[in-house]
This record gives sequence, structure tokens and C-alpha cells, in this order.
Amino acid sequence: TCSVDRFLILWKLKTQCRAYRFAGHVEAVTSVEFSPDGQVLASASHDHTVRLWIPCIHGESSVLKGHTASVRSVNFSHDGHSVVSASNDKLIKIWSVYYQRLLFTLFRHTGWVRCAKFSPDGRIIASCGEDKSVNIWDTRNKICVNSFSDDEGFATFVDFNPSGTCIASAGSNNTVKLWDIRTNKLLQNFKVHRAGVNCISFHPSGNYLITASTDGTLKILDLLGERLIYTLHGHKGPVLCVAFSKGGEKFASGGKDAQVLLWKTNFDALDYEEVIKHNFRRTHIDDPPHLLDIYPRSSHFHGEKLKSVLVNPTFDVPDKQTPDPAVIDIRLSSAIST
Repeated sequence: TCSVDRFLILWKLKTQCRAYRFAGHVEAVTSVEFSPDGQVLASASHDHTVRLWIPCIHGESSVLKGHTASVRSVNFSHDGHSVVSASNDKLIKIWSVYYQRLLFTLFRHTGWVRCAKFSPDGRIIASCGEDKSVNIWDTRNKICVNSFSDDEGFATFVDFNPSGTCIASAGSNNTVKLWDIRTNKLLQNFKVHRAGVNCISFHPSGNYLITASTDGTLKILDLLGERLIYTLHGHKGPVLCVAFSKGGEKFASGGKDAQVLLWKTNFDALDYEEVIKHNFRRTHIDDPPHLLDIYPRSSHFHGEKLKSVLVNPTFDVPDKQTPDPAVIDIRLSSAIST
């Protein structure tokens, strides 16, 4: 996890809970992500830098400098070789993890860039900014190949579905939109929140999308059924981020209340290993996109009239809060050696 307190905290969630606190950034940390193999962490900060960390007690990290304003997001490519960063300097930069240097910069946005993500096969980058555009980039030619615009507001977060055929954007205007990047069509438009949406995460099956909003709630959308199925309460104030676990059996959320909540899903009927294998077959770099990955079937608007199940852990799951773990401070040491 990362926070405006300038720290990264690595949580050991199994028996004998521990929290390892990494210091290095000198301003708020805005984004953090594990590499696909779990061997490296990348973080972004208002201090204009991206940092790479070895998540161990030695505290090794390297600073990647190049942005001239706050960095808002970081994301690894599927092979873990590259990191993409988005910044308030209106630029997107792609970095080599192995050589710890800048590879290239993408120019097009005319406002602050809030988020940039690699597609599952690494061939495409999707980005969104306060210029009200969502851009699609070809990583080989380093050009913008398509752009979606939203006149109502700007996208605060963007991500690919597991097959890489669709993107979802979270909007400052309370909406969540799904776009087909092959036909360039808007597939779904959900307006189920009462305030801006800050973050979204696809379930590994691609059938569900979870959203985090300034209205203090998380919501789970059934994309096949085109409906809202769960509204989750628990944070006291805006919910800033949310992410499904790799298998989809859990998800974590972070809020302005300085809390991280860990949730268990009730999608137990799914065999998660089969889900992951199935999606790997679809997203492998040599496979063409699968036509069945285009859901939903229509682009009609989904409003708040849909009923959903309300879940409030305060009432439904009493006395389940984990006691605060022992915090171990990790001091900065040498830079990462390749």
C-alpha cells in the first residue's frame, strides 16, 4: 500500500502479521504495484519520481527521474521488463526495469495524465487525463492510434479487461464506461455512484468489475448481466483505490480514512485456476482476441434504479478487524543492482 504519509507498507497477511514500512519518497506516494513475478515494486509520487524497490528488509531502491511534475500512476508490462508512468507534466514515460532508465516518452495529452496501463499482451497502452480524453497507444510505433473523448467529465482511472479487448474508465462525473477498443464503440455506461469514481478493477474472469468512489462506497458490477449486484460500505469517507487479488477470491480497498480493508468475495463457485488458465489462453501474445470477450451486448445506460445487495461489515461481520501488526521500518540502502 502507499499513502500521502510518504511511506510504502508491505503487509504480511498470514500468521504473525507484520508490516514493513519503506521510506524514500519525500512527498505523497500516489501509486504502487508489484511486478508480475513479485520480485520488484514500482511506486509513483508527488515528488516527481518513480522508484523501483526490492521488497526485502535490505531496503534497496532506485530512483527514476524524468518527470517534471507529480507522477500519478505506475504499471508494469506483462513480462515485468517495463514500467509505464503517468504524470501531471502531461507526459507518459516508459522505463526499463532492468537498465533503470527511460526508454521513450509519449506526447499527446493536453492536461494532467491521471493513469496509464499496459494491455495484457503489452502491445498497447491506455491512458486518461484531465483533457477529457482516453488515448490508446501502440507501444511498438510509439504513436496514439485511437482516442475516446467524454464531454461530461474526465476519466480518473483506466484499465484493460483480462482479454485486452475492452477498457473500462472511471469518471469524475460519477460514471463507469466500457469501450471496445477493436470497434471503438461504447459498450456500457454505468452511473450507479453519487460522486466521482476513483478506481476500478476487473475480476480475473472478466465478468465482474469493482468500483471505488468518493461517495464512500464500493460497487460490484455484473458485466454479463449488465447490472449492479453489490454495494459495499465500510470506509468512512472517499474510497480511493480497489484491486482484486490475482485469483479473484479477495479484493482490497483503501480510503481517505487511512484504512485498508481486505474483503473476501462470494464467487466461490468459480474454479480460479481454470479462470486464470482460460484468460491466459485468450491474452497470450500469440493468440488473436476471442470474439466472446466482447460483452456486454448493448450500450444502453445503467442508472441507479437497479437494486443491489447492501453489504456493511460493521453489521454483517462483527469483530473481524485484524489487530494492528507490528511495524518494522526498512531503512534505505544501496540502489538496485541489475
